[in-house]
Amino acid sequence: MAAKTVKTAKLTAKQEALKNDIIGKINRHFGKVLDEATPHMVYAACAMTVRDRIMEKWAVSHKEVKEEGSKKLYYLSFEFLMGRLLCTNILNLMQTEDYEVVLKDLGYSLQEVAELENDAGLGNGGLGRLAACFIDSLTTLDLPAYGCTLRYEYGLFRQKIVDGYQTELPDTWLEHGNAWEVARPEEAVTVCFGGDVHTYWENGQMKIAYENERKVLAVPYDVPLVGYDSKVINKLRLWGAKSASEFDMQSFNRGDYTQVVEEKHLAEVISNVLYPEDNHIEGKQLRLQQQYFLVSSTLQWILKEFEMRNGANWDMLPEKVVIHINDTHPTIAIPEMMRILMDEKSLGWEEAWDIVTKVFAYTNHTVMSEALEKWPQDMFKRIIPRLYMILEEMNRRLMEKVEAFYPGDKGKHEWMAILANGQVSMANTCLATCFAVNGVSKLHTDILKADIFHDYYMMDKDRFHAITNGITFRRWIANCNPALTKLIDETIGEGWLKDADRLSELAKYANDAAFQKKFDDIKRANKKMVADYILEHNGIKVDPDSIFDIQCKRLHEYKRQMMNVLHILAEYNRLLADPAYAANYVPKTYIFGAKAAPGYKRAKLIIKLINSVGELINNDARIDNKIKVVFIENYGVSIAEKLVTAADISEQISTAGKEASGTGNMKFMLNGAVTIGTMDGANVEMYEQVGEDNIYIFGLRSEEVAARTRMAGSDEVKNIYATNAALRRALEQLVDGSIVPGNTNLFMDLYNTLVFGDYGTPDTYMVLRDFESYMQTHEQISEDYKDRKKFIAKQIMNTAMSGFFSSDRTIKEYNEKIWHLTPIK
Repeated sequence: MAAKTVKTAKLTAKQEALKNDIIGKINRHFGKVLDEATPHMVYAACAMTVRDRIMEKWAVSHKEVKEEGSKKLYYLSFEFLMGRLLCTNILNLMQTEDYEVVLKDLGYSLQEVAELENDAGLGNGGLGRLAACFIDSLTTLDLPAYGCTLRYEYGLFRQKIVDGYQTELPDTWLEHGNAWEVARPEEAVTVCFGGDVHTYWENGQMKIAYENERKVLAVPYDVPLVGYDSKVINKLRLWGAKSASEFDMQSFNRGDYTQVVEEKHLAEVISNVLYPEDNHIEGKQLRLQQQYFLVSSTLQWILKEFEMRNGANWDMLPEKVVIHINDTHPTIAIPEMMRILMDEKSLGWEEAWDIVTKVFAYTNHTVMSEALEKWPQDMFKRIIPRLYMILEEMNRRLMEKVEAFYPGDKGKHEWMAILANGQVSMANTCLATCFAVNGVSKLHTDILKADIFHDYYMMDKDRFHAITNGITFRRWIANCNPALTKLIDETIGEGWLKDADRLSELAKYANDAAFQKKFDDIKRANKKMVADYILEHNGIKVDPDSIFDIQCKRLHEYKRQMMNVLHILAEYNRLLADPAYAANYVPKTYIFGAKAAPGYKRAKLIIKLINSVGELINNDARIDNKIKVVFIENYGVSIAEKLVTAADISEQISTAGKEASGTGNMKFMLNGAVTIGTMDGANVEMYEQVGEDNIYIFGLRSEEVAARTRMAGSDEVKNIYATNAALRRALEQLVDGSIVPGNTNLFMDLYNTLVFGDYGTPDTYMVLRDFESYMQTHEQISEDYKDRKKFIAKQIMNTAMSGFFSSDRTIKEYNEKIWHLTPIK
C-alpha cells in the first residue's frame, strides 16, 4: 500500500483540521513528512488522532462516573476477542465519513489503513467474542463497566497450514505495539504464589502469616472503550506479569546469569500465552497460576478503589460492585475475595461470606459435564495454599446445607461438592456462592436446570436465569458490511443500530423486486471480495455465483465439521457416478475456518482431512469445478468479518444439546445467510424468529440425542452403516487410500471413532445418525437456491428478523435480572 496522488472535493473545516492532525502526528512522532511515511506510520497517526478524541471523552466520563458513585460491573473473562479497533472506534465516534474523506485526500483508503492493525491476541473463539460484544453494548447503553483479563503477549497462536496440517506459530500481535492501551505502572499490585501459610491468634481473631511465597508483579494496561454515540467511556483492563524482584546485579556479576534470567522468566511467562497446553503437569500449573494472577490482581484493584471512595464500609460493597464470572476460568475470585476481606480487612467469615454471596454472578457456557473445569487438589494446595484452606471451609459448610436438603444421598453430596475425588470443582464453587447463575440460551438453561445443575436448581430455583447471547451490530454489520448498512438506512431510516427491533421493518421488502436486486448485488460483491481473498491466500479460484456454504468456528467434534466433510465426499462421489445429478447440480463453494487446540489430536486430524479432501476435489477435472473446498488459514475476527458478509448458507450443525448458544450463527444471520442447523443453542430462538420457511432444521432433537446416548446404540450404527450406501462409501474413503493416495492409516482414527467408538461407544456426537437428514436438507437447499427470488427473500428475512440477537438486548436483560446498574446521566 502506498500513497497515491488523489484530489477529492473540498474538505470541510472539520475535515481539514483532521487532515492536519494526522500529518502533524506523522511529523512529530516519526520525524517524517507525509510522502516519506510508511503505511504503518499512517495507521499509527490515524490511531493516535482517534485515541486523542477518546481520551478527551474519557476524562469527562471518568469524572462523571466518580461523582455519581454509581454501581459498577466488573466483567471477568479469560478472553476478550476485540478484533481491530480503528474502524470500530471511528464508527462509534460517528466519524467514519470524515476519516474516509480525509484519508482519500491523503492518497489512502480507510479500509487499507485499517488492515494494517493486528487483531488483538486476547481470545480464541465465541467466549472472547461474546465478552467483546458485551463490553461494547454496556458502553453504548451508558452503563459503567470494566472488562478484566490478561495481557497475553502472544495470544493463542497463529495458525499456519503446512501440507494440510495445522502448525502453531507465535501470535506476535504486539510487534508494532498497541496504539490503544495506556500503561498504569503506578497501579501495579503484587500477587503471591505457593509458600507456607501459618495461622495464629491475636485479640481473639485468627491471623495469617506467609513464608517463602513467590511474588509476581501485576501491571495494568487500560484500553479505553467507546460506545456507539454514547457519552460513557468504559475500559478493558489488561494485566501483564513482571518479576517482583529487583534485578539481582550481584548474582549477575557473580556469573549467575541463568538464575537471574530464570526468575524473571518464571514470573513473566504467566501472561505470555492464552491457554497454554495442559496435557502435561507444567501446563496445568501455568493455567492455574494464570487464573489466580488475573483474579487476585483484579480484586486488589476493585477493593482498593471501593475503599478509597467508601472507606471501610464493606457492607456497602454489593450496592457499589457486581462481579460477573464469564465461564469458570475466573472462579478463584470467590475464595480470593474471602481471603482479602478476612485476612487483610479483618472481617469474620460470616460477614465476608454475606458480602461475597451478594457480589458474584456466574455465566455457564457448556452443558457437557466433562468440560466443567476441575483442578487436582494437591496442585491447588501447593500453588494457592491459603485459598485451598478457604475452599475446605466453604466445602464443609456447603455439605451441611446439602445434607439438610438431600439427607443421606451420598451420590448427590459427591456430585455437588467443591472438593471431591481429589479434585477442586470450579463450577460447584460458583453454584455454591453466586447470587445469580445463567445459561446463554433458552435450551441451554433448560438443560442446566434439568440435568447437570439440577440438584443446585432444586435448592434455589429463583437464582437461575436464561439470557440468550447477542452480538454487537456496530461491528458485525455496520463495520464489516457498510454497503448493506447503507441500504438498510436508505430503506427503513437510521437508528436501528441502537434500536435493533426496527430491523423487522425490512420484512415487508423481502419480495420487493427492486430491494431484492440491491440486496443480492451487495451479497454478490461480498462473495467476489472473498473469492479474491481465497485466490490470493489459498491459490484456489472459486465462483462467486456458486453457493457459498460456510462453517467457521472452533474445531471440536461436537461442532461436527466431520459430518460436513463426509457430506461433501458423498456429493463428490455422486457427481462422478450420476451424470443426471451432475447436470442439475448447483455449484457450491464449501469454506471452513477453524483452529484446533494444540493438544487436540483428533481435531487437528479433521483439519488435515478437510485440506486433503479439498486437494482431491479441487483438482479433479471430471466434476468441472462444481465443488470447491477451501480451508481459511488463521481464522479470527478480521477474517470472520469478511466471511459473514459473503455466506449464502451458514453451517450451525452441532449435536443437539451440546452447543450452549453460539454467536457465529447470529453474525451470519444478520448479514443475510440462511442457516442449516440442528435445534441446538440459539438456533432454537433463530427458528422462532424467522419461522420454518427461512431456516433449514434437521437431525435429532436434544432429548433424542440424550436417549441415544443412554442406549449406546451400536446396533443402530451398524444398521446405518449397512443401509446408507452414500455414507458408507464416504466412510470407506477415509481408510481405502483414495483421499491421500496409498495412505490407508492416516484417517483411521476418525473412521474408528465414528463406526466403533471410543471405549466401545460409536458415533458419540451423532454424526452417522444425523447424516441422512443432513444430506436431504442440503438437497432441499440446492432446489430452493435455483429459485433466486425465493431464496433471496429467505436471506432478507434472516436480516430482518435478527434484531432479537443484538447484544444490546442481551445486556438489558442481564441488567434487569442480575446487575441492576444505573445508566450514567
